[in-house]
Amino acid sequence: MKMAIWRWHLHRFLLDKTSLLWPFSTSEEKRRLLFIGERDPICHTQWFPFFSHSQDLAKRYGMEIRELPMARFNEGRHPYRVPVDAVCFQTWFDLGPEAIEALVRKIRETWPDARIAYFDWFAPTDLRYAGVLDQCVEAYVKKQALRDFSQYSQPTLGDTNLTDYYARRFQLDYPETRFQVPDNFRDKLLVGTHFAFSDHMLPYFLSPFPQQGNRSIDLHARIAVKGTEWYTRMRQEALDKVTHLEGRLDVVCRGRVSRDEYFKELFNSKLCFSPFGYGEVCWRDFEAMFTGSLLLKPDMSHLDCYPEVFLPYETYIPLAWDLSDFDEKVDYYLNHPAEREAIARKAFELLSVYFRQQRFPDDMKPLLRRLGLEQTP
Repeated sequence: MKMAIWRWHLHRFLLDKTSLLWPFSTSEEKRRLLFIGERDPICHTQWFPFFSHSQDLAKRYGMEIRELPMARFNEGRHPYRVPVDAVCFQTWFDLGPEAIEALVRKIRETWPDARIAYFDWFAPTDLRYAGVLDQCVEAYVKKQALRDFSQYSQPTLGDTNLTDYYARRFQLDYPETRFQVPDNFRDKLLVGTHFAFSDHMLPYFLSPFPQQGNRSIDLHARIAVKGTEWYTRMRQEALDKVTHLEGRLDVVCRGRVSRDEYFKELFNSKLCFSPFGYGEVCWRDFEAMFTGSLLLKPDMSHLDCYPEVFLPYETYIPLAWDLSDFDEKVDYYLNHPAEREAIARKAFELLSVYFRQQRFPDDMKPLLRRLGLEQTP
Protein backbone atom coordinates (compact mmCIF):
# COMPACT_ATOMS: atom_id res chain seq x y z
CA MET A 1 0.00 0.00 0.00
CA LYS A 2 2.93 2.36 0.51
CA MET A 3 3.63 2.20 -3.23
CA ALA A 4 -0.04 2.88 -3.94
CA ILE A 5 0.08 5.99 -1.75
CA TRP A 6 3.25 7.14 -3.49
CA ARG A 7 1.57 6.70 -6.89
CA TRP A 8 -1.39 8.73 -5.66
CA HIS A 9 0.85 11.56 -4.51
CA LEU A 10 2.56 11.54 -7.90
CA HIS A 11 -0.84 11.54 -9.61
CA ARG A 12 -1.99 14.52 -7.55
CA PHE A 13 1.23 16.43 -8.23
CA LEU A 14 1.09 15.87 -11.97
CA LEU A 15 -2.59 16.72 -12.16
CA ASP A 16 -2.78 19.64 -9.72
CA LYS A 17 0.65 21.23 -10.20
CA THR A 18 1.52 20.54 -13.84
CA SER A 19 -2.01 20.00 -15.29
CA LEU A 20 -0.77 16.80 -16.95
CA LEU A 21 -3.56 14.48 -18.13
CA TRP A 22 -2.68 10.94 -19.20
CA PRO A 23 -4.69 9.72 -22.24
CA PHE A 24 -6.34 6.32 -22.22
CA SER A 25 -4.47 3.59 -24.04
CA THR A 26 -5.49 2.72 -27.58
CA SER A 27 -6.38 -0.88 -26.65
CA GLU A 28 -9.97 -1.73 -27.51
CA GLU A 29 -9.94 -4.51 -24.90
CA LYS A 30 -9.57 -2.08 -22.00
CA ARG A 31 -12.56 -0.75 -20.08
CA ARG A 32 -12.34 2.98 -19.53
CA LEU A 33 -13.53 4.61 -16.31
CA LEU A 34 -13.31 8.40 -16.12
CA PHE A 35 -13.72 10.46 -12.95
CA ILE A 36 -14.69 14.10 -13.35
CA GLY A 37 -14.28 15.84 -10.04
CA GLU A 38 -13.55 18.89 -7.97
CA ARG A 39 -10.15 19.81 -6.54
CA ASP A 40 -10.76 19.40 -2.84
CA PRO A 41 -9.35 16.98 -0.22
CA ILE A 42 -12.84 15.84 0.79
CA CYS A 43 -13.73 15.13 -2.82
CA HIS A 44 -10.48 13.22 -3.28
CA THR A 45 -11.37 10.73 -0.54
CA GLN A 46 -13.99 9.34 -2.92
CA TRP A 47 -11.41 8.90 -5.71
CA PHE A 48 -8.34 7.78 -3.78
CA PRO A 49 -9.23 4.10 -3.21
CA PHE A 50 -9.99 3.58 -6.90
CA PHE A 51 -6.57 4.92 -7.82
CA SER A 52 -4.75 3.15 -4.99
CA HIS A 53 -6.32 -0.14 -6.16
CA SER A 54 -5.98 0.66 -9.86
CA GLN A 55 -3.56 -2.18 -10.55
CA ASP A 56 -5.90 -4.71 -8.94
CA LEU A 57 -8.88 -3.33 -10.86
CA ALA A 58 -6.88 -3.44 -14.08
CA LYS A 59 -5.89 -7.07 -13.46
CA ARG A 60 -9.42 -8.18 -12.53
CA TYR A 61 -11.48 -6.24 -15.03
CA GLY A 62 -9.10 -4.84 -17.62
CA MET A 63 -9.96 -1.38 -16.34
CA GLU A 64 -8.16 1.89 -16.97
CA ILE A 65 -8.92 4.81 -14.65
CA ARG A 66 -8.34 8.46 -15.39
CA GLU A 67 -9.26 11.69 -13.60
CA LEU A 68 -10.41 14.90 -15.28
CA PRO A 69 -10.81 18.09 -13.22
CA MET A 70 -14.26 19.60 -13.64
CA ALA A 71 -12.80 22.94 -14.73
CA ARG A 72 -10.87 21.25 -17.57
CA PHE A 73 -14.00 19.39 -18.66
CA ASN A 74 -16.04 22.60 -18.73
CA GLU A 75 -13.31 24.30 -20.76
CA GLY A 76 -13.09 21.37 -23.18
CA ARG A 77 -9.33 21.02 -22.61
CA HIS A 78 -8.69 17.30 -22.24
CA PRO A 79 -7.52 14.22 -24.19
CA TYR A 80 -10.52 12.03 -23.39
CA ARG A 81 -12.61 12.52 -26.54
CA VAL A 82 -12.68 8.77 -27.08
CA PRO A 83 -15.34 6.18 -26.25
CA VAL A 84 -15.57 5.75 -22.47
CA ASP A 85 -17.42 2.94 -20.69
CA ALA A 86 -18.35 4.85 -17.52
CA VAL A 87 -18.17 8.37 -16.12
CA CYS A 88 -18.31 9.18 -12.40
CA PHE A 89 -18.72 12.86 -11.61
CA GLN A 90 -18.92 15.24 -8.66
CA THR A 91 -20.20 18.79 -8.33
CA TRP A 92 -20.36 21.46 -5.66
CA PHE A 93 -23.46 21.35 -3.49
CA ASP A 94 -24.80 24.76 -4.53
CA LEU A 95 -25.61 24.02 -8.18
CA GLY A 96 -29.24 24.49 -9.18
CA PRO A 97 -31.24 21.82 -11.03
CA GLU A 98 -30.77 23.55 -14.38
CA ALA A 99 -26.98 23.59 -13.97
CA ILE A 100 -26.94 19.89 -13.03
CA GLU A 101 -29.10 19.02 -16.04
CA ALA A 102 -26.85 21.03 -18.36
CA LEU A 103 -23.77 19.28 -16.98
CA VAL A 104 -25.27 15.82 -17.49
CA ARG A 105 -26.27 16.76 -21.06
CA LYS A 106 -22.69 17.79 -21.77
CA ILE A 107 -21.38 14.49 -20.39
CA ARG A 108 -23.90 12.60 -22.51
CA GLU A 109 -22.95 14.56 -25.63
CA THR A 110 -19.25 13.88 -25.05
CA TRP A 111 -19.63 10.17 -24.21
CA PRO A 112 -23.05 9.07 -25.50
CA ASP A 113 -22.56 5.38 -24.67
CA ALA A 114 -21.11 5.78 -21.18
CA ARG A 115 -22.95 4.76 -18.04
CA ILE A 116 -22.95 7.53 -15.44
CA ALA A 117 -22.67 7.62 -11.64
CA TYR A 118 -22.88 10.66 -9.39
CA PHE A 119 -20.56 10.85 -6.38
CA ASP A 120 -22.10 12.97 -3.61
CA TRP A 121 -19.29 14.04 -1.24
CA PHE A 122 -21.45 16.45 0.76
CA ALA A 123 -21.39 16.49 4.56
CA PRO A 124 -25.19 16.25 5.13
CA THR A 125 -27.19 13.07 4.59
CA ASP A 126 -29.80 14.65 2.28
CA LEU A 127 -30.21 13.57 -1.35
CA ARG A 128 -30.74 17.02 -2.79
CA TYR A 129 -30.01 15.99 -6.40
CA ALA A 130 -31.95 12.73 -6.42
CA GLY A 131 -34.91 14.17 -8.30
CA VAL A 132 -32.93 15.78 -11.09
CA LEU A 133 -30.52 12.84 -11.49
CA ASP A 134 -32.96 9.95 -11.16
CA GLN A 135 -33.33 9.40 -14.91
CA CYS A 136 -29.70 10.28 -15.70
CA VAL A 137 -27.50 8.03 -13.57
CA GLU A 138 -27.02 4.33 -12.93
CA ALA A 139 -25.80 4.92 -9.38
CA TYR A 140 -25.69 7.67 -6.75
CA VAL A 141 -22.77 7.18 -4.36
CA LYS A 142 -22.78 8.91 -0.99
CA LYS A 143 -20.37 8.65 1.95
CA GLN A 144 -23.21 8.15 4.44
CA ALA A 145 -26.98 7.69 4.17
CA LEU A 146 -30.01 7.51 6.42
CA ARG A 147 -30.59 3.93 7.50
CA ASP A 148 -34.36 4.39 7.21
CA PHE A 149 -34.87 5.41 3.57
CA SER A 150 -38.45 6.51 4.28
CA GLN A 151 -37.04 9.49 6.20
CA TYR A 152 -36.00 11.02 2.88
CA SER A 153 -39.65 11.65 2.09
CA GLN A 154 -40.13 13.71 5.25
CA PRO A 155 -39.87 17.53 5.24
CA THR A 156 -37.22 19.19 7.41
CA LEU A 157 -36.70 22.64 8.82
CA GLY A 158 -33.75 23.79 6.75
CA ASP A 159 -32.00 21.46 4.32
CA THR A 160 -31.04 18.48 6.46
CA ASN A 161 -31.96 16.25 9.37
CA LEU A 162 -29.40 18.17 11.47
CA THR A 163 -30.80 21.61 10.66
CA ASP A 164 -34.22 20.22 11.51
CA TYR A 165 -33.17 18.89 14.91
CA TYR A 166 -31.19 21.94 15.98
CA ALA A 167 -33.71 24.43 14.58
CA ARG A 168 -36.35 22.80 16.80
CA ARG A 169 -33.97 22.49 19.75
CA PHE A 170 -32.88 26.14 19.63
CA GLN A 171 -36.20 27.51 18.29
CA LEU A 172 -34.73 28.85 15.05
CA ASP A 173 -36.94 30.09 12.24
CA TYR A 174 -36.01 27.95 9.23
CA PRO A 175 -38.26 27.28 6.22
CA GLU A 176 -39.57 23.78 5.65
CA THR A 177 -37.69 21.90 2.91
CA ARG A 178 -38.52 18.70 1.09
CA PHE A 179 -36.17 17.35 -1.59
CA GLN A 180 -37.76 15.23 -4.27
CA VAL A 181 -36.51 11.67 -3.78
CA PRO A 182 -38.28 9.12 -6.03
CA ASP A 183 -39.33 5.88 -4.34
CA ASN A 184 -37.20 3.78 -6.70
CA PHE A 185 -34.10 5.89 -5.99
CA ARG A 186 -33.20 3.56 -3.16
CA ASP A 187 -32.09 1.05 -5.80
CA LYS A 188 -29.54 3.53 -7.13
CA LEU A 189 -28.20 4.72 -3.78
CA LEU A 190 -24.87 3.22 -2.71
CA VAL A 191 -22.86 4.05 0.40
CA GLY A 192 -19.25 4.64 -0.56
CA THR A 193 -15.99 5.90 0.85
CA HIS A 194 -15.44 8.66 3.39
CA PHE A 195 -12.69 10.42 5.35
CA ALA A 196 -11.01 7.21 6.51
CA PHE A 197 -10.20 6.48 2.87
CA SER A 198 -7.61 9.22 2.58
CA ASP A 199 -3.93 9.03 1.82
CA HIS A 200 -2.90 10.70 5.08
CA MET A 201 -4.93 8.33 7.29
CA LEU A 202 -4.10 5.03 5.62
CA PRO A 203 -0.50 4.78 6.88
CA TYR A 204 -1.68 5.21 10.47
CA PHE A 205 -4.24 2.42 10.16
CA LEU A 206 -1.56 0.16 8.70
CA SER A 207 0.71 0.79 11.70
CA PRO A 208 0.51 -0.99 15.08
CA PHE A 209 -2.20 0.04 17.53
CA PRO A 210 -0.92 3.09 19.46
CA GLN A 211 0.28 2.70 23.03
CA GLN A 212 -2.26 3.51 25.74
CA GLY A 213 -0.11 4.02 28.82
CA ASN A 214 0.91 7.42 30.14
CA ARG A 215 -1.59 9.47 28.14
CA SER A 216 -1.78 12.76 29.96
CA ILE A 217 -4.75 14.47 28.24
CA ASP A 218 -8.10 13.33 29.62
CA LEU A 219 -10.31 14.85 26.94
CA HIS A 220 -9.40 16.27 23.54
CA ALA A 221 -11.98 18.55 21.90
CA ARG A 222 -10.69 21.42 19.80
CA ILE A 223 -14.02 22.73 18.52
CA ALA A 224 -14.45 25.48 15.93
CA VAL A 225 -17.69 27.35 16.50
CA LYS A 226 -18.10 29.97 13.77
CA GLY A 227 -20.58 29.11 11.01
CA THR A 228 -24.26 29.31 10.15
CA GLU A 229 -26.72 30.00 12.96
CA TRP A 230 -27.73 26.42 13.78
CA TYR A 231 -24.14 25.20 13.43
CA THR A 232 -22.81 27.91 15.75
CA ARG A 233 -25.44 27.15 18.38
CA MET A 234 -24.76 23.40 18.18
CA ARG A 235 -20.99 23.75 18.36
CA GLN A 236 -21.09 26.36 21.10
CA GLU A 237 -23.21 24.02 23.20
CA ALA A 238 -20.61 21.28 22.64
CA LEU A 239 -17.74 23.60 23.54
CA ASP A 240 -19.54 24.77 26.68
CA LYS A 241 -19.85 21.15 27.80
CA VAL A 242 -16.12 20.70 27.40
CA THR A 243 -14.99 23.95 29.04
CA HIS A 244 -17.21 23.14 32.02
CA LEU A 245 -14.80 20.27 32.77
CA GLU A 246 -11.58 22.30 32.56
CA GLY A 247 -11.33 22.82 36.29
CA ARG A 248 -11.17 19.15 37.24
CA LEU A 249 -9.84 17.37 34.11
CA ASP A 250 -6.93 17.85 31.74
CA VAL A 251 -8.82 19.17 28.72
CA VAL A 252 -7.53 20.46 25.37
CA CYS A 253 -10.15 22.57 23.63
CA ARG A 254 -8.94 26.10 22.91
CA GLY A 255 -7.24 27.64 19.88
CA ARG A 256 -5.81 26.19 16.69
CA VAL A 257 -2.61 24.21 16.19
CA SER A 258 -0.79 22.65 13.25
CA ARG A 259 -1.87 19.24 11.98
CA ASP A 260 1.27 17.64 13.38
CA GLU A 261 0.66 19.15 16.82
CA TYR A 262 -3.02 18.18 16.63
CA PHE A 263 -2.15 14.54 15.95
CA LYS A 264 0.48 14.61 18.68
CA GLU A 265 -2.21 15.74 21.12
CA LEU A 266 -4.59 12.99 20.02
CA PHE A 267 -1.93 10.31 20.45
CA ASN A 268 -1.64 11.60 24.03
CA SER A 269 -5.43 11.73 24.70
CA LYS A 270 -7.59 9.22 26.49
CA LEU A 271 -10.90 10.50 25.09
CA CYS A 272 -11.78 12.48 21.97
CA PHE A 273 -15.10 14.30 21.66
CA SER A 274 -16.20 14.75 18.05
CA PRO A 275 -19.46 16.70 17.73
CA PHE A 276 -21.35 16.88 14.47
CA GLY A 277 -20.21 19.28 11.78
CA TYR A 278 -22.42 20.24 8.86
CA GLY A 279 -22.92 16.50 8.59
CA GLU A 280 -22.52 13.64 11.00
CA VAL A 281 -19.30 12.03 9.74
CA CYS A 282 -16.16 14.09 10.44
CA TRP A 283 -12.40 13.84 9.87
CA ARG A 284 -11.96 13.81 13.65
CA ASP A 285 -13.92 10.56 14.04
CA PHE A 286 -11.23 8.58 12.24
CA GLU A 287 -8.36 10.66 13.57
CA ALA A 288 -9.48 9.58 17.05
CA MET A 289 -9.60 5.97 15.87
CA PHE A 290 -6.13 5.83 14.35
CA THR A 291 -4.57 7.57 17.35
CA GLY A 292 -6.15 5.14 19.82
CA SER A 293 -8.21 7.83 21.54
CA LEU A 294 -11.68 6.66 22.51
CA LEU A 295 -14.27 8.44 20.36
CA LEU A 296 -17.27 10.10 22.03
CA LYS A 297 -19.82 11.29 19.49
CA PRO A 298 -23.55 12.05 19.19
CA ASP A 299 -25.44 8.84 18.43
CA MET A 300 -24.88 7.63 14.85
CA SER A 301 -27.37 4.76 14.85
CA HIS A 302 -29.55 6.45 12.22
CA LEU A 303 -26.77 6.25 9.59
CA ASP A 304 -25.35 3.71 7.19
CA CYS A 305 -21.60 4.09 6.77
CA TYR A 306 -19.13 1.91 4.88
CA PRO A 307 -17.58 -0.12 6.31
CA GLU A 308 -19.92 -0.20 9.28
CA VAL A 309 -17.54 1.33 11.79
CA PHE A 310 -19.84 3.28 14.13
CA LEU A 311 -20.83 0.45 16.47
CA PRO A 312 -22.20 1.79 19.78
CA TYR A 313 -20.10 0.80 22.81
CA GLU A 314 -17.97 -1.38 20.52
CA THR A 315 -16.06 1.20 18.45
CA TYR A 316 -17.32 4.50 19.89
CA ILE A 317 -19.41 5.88 22.74
CA PRO A 318 -22.75 7.32 21.57
CA LEU A 319 -23.98 10.50 23.21
CA ALA A 320 -27.47 11.93 23.41
CA TRP A 321 -27.86 14.66 20.79
CA ASP A 322 -28.62 17.17 23.54
CA LEU A 323 -25.40 16.03 25.31
CA SER A 324 -27.31 15.39 28.53
CA ASP A 325 -25.17 12.30 29.25
CA PHE A 326 -21.83 13.90 28.31
CA ASP A 327 -20.38 14.36 31.82
CA GLU A 328 -21.50 10.93 32.95
CA LYS A 329 -19.85 9.12 30.03
CA VAL A 330 -16.66 11.14 30.20
CA ASP A 331 -16.27 10.25 33.87
CA TYR A 332 -17.14 6.60 33.34
CA TYR A 333 -14.59 5.92 30.62
CA LEU A 334 -11.86 7.90 32.31
CA ASN A 335 -12.38 5.69 35.37
CA HIS A 336 -12.54 2.42 33.38
CA PRO A 337 -9.29 2.31 31.39
CA ALA A 338 -9.60 -1.35 30.37
CA GLU A 339 -13.00 -0.76 28.76
CA ARG A 340 -11.73 2.44 27.19
CA GLU A 341 -8.77 0.70 25.62
CA ALA A 342 -10.81 -2.28 24.40
CA ILE A 343 -13.26 -0.05 22.52
CA ALA A 344 -10.53 2.17 21.08
CA ARG A 345 -8.62 -0.93 19.98
CA LYS A 346 -11.64 -2.46 18.26
CA ALA A 347 -12.29 0.76 16.32
CA PHE A 348 -8.66 0.84 15.18
CA GLU A 349 -8.53 -2.85 14.29
CA LEU A 350 -11.82 -2.81 12.38
CA LEU A 351 -10.40 -0.33 9.88
CA SER A 352 -6.85 -1.68 10.06
CA VAL A 353 -8.01 -5.18 9.12
CA TYR A 354 -10.26 -3.79 6.40
CA PHE A 355 -7.36 -1.94 4.75
CA ARG A 356 -4.87 -4.76 5.24
CA GLN A 357 -7.25 -7.23 3.59
CA GLN A 358 -7.73 -4.79 0.70
CA ARG A 359 -11.45 -5.44 0.58
CA PHE A 360 -12.33 -2.32 -1.38
CA PRO A 361 -12.33 -3.87 -4.90
CA ASP A 362 -14.73 -6.62 -3.80
CA ASP A 363 -16.98 -4.19 -1.96
CA MET A 364 -17.23 -1.97 -5.04
CA LYS A 365 -18.71 -4.76 -7.17
CA PRO A 366 -22.29 -3.39 -6.88
CA LEU A 367 -21.11 -0.07 -8.35
CA LEU A 368 -18.98 -1.68 -11.03
CA ARG A 369 -21.87 -3.95 -11.95
CA ARG A 370 -24.20 -0.98 -12.44
CA LEU A 371 -21.58 0.70 -14.58
CA GLY A 372 -21.06 -2.43 -16.71
CA LEU A 373 -17.46 -2.80 -15.53
CA GLU A 374 -17.54 -5.90 -13.35
CA GLN A 375 -17.26 -8.61 -16.00
CA THR A 376 -13.84 -10.08 -16.60
CA PRO A 377 -12.67 -9.17 -20.11
